Amino acid sequence: MALSLTEKAAKHVQKSLLNRGKGIGLRIGVKTSGCSGMAYVMEFVDEIDENDQVFESQGVKLFVDPKSLIYIDGTELDYVREGLNEGFKFNNPNVKNECGCGESFNV
Repeated sequence: MALSLTEKAAKHVQKSLLNRGKGIGLRIGVKTSGCSGMAYVMEFVDEIDENDQVFESQGVKLFVDPKSLIYIDGTELDYVREGLNEGFKFNNPNVKNECGCGESFNV
């Protein structure tokens, strides 16, 4: 089981943590939401939760709760710029369907 970041995503997270002035990494998870059933959630981590699974990729620590890990195991997180928009893109091998707006998925 693992999660990974591309070099661009890692640089963006590291820069964001530096600008924020605190934090030890990024928490990635899922919640029930959207038209396809699940949506990704991310937040900076200041303290480790005892239930977190911890991964390291490109020098960045990634924290995932066990319930979310079964849905996002093997996911690569990228940071992309498409036209005027930029943001994180989840390359999740477990996704079977995504909604048209790209905000939710199911496995």
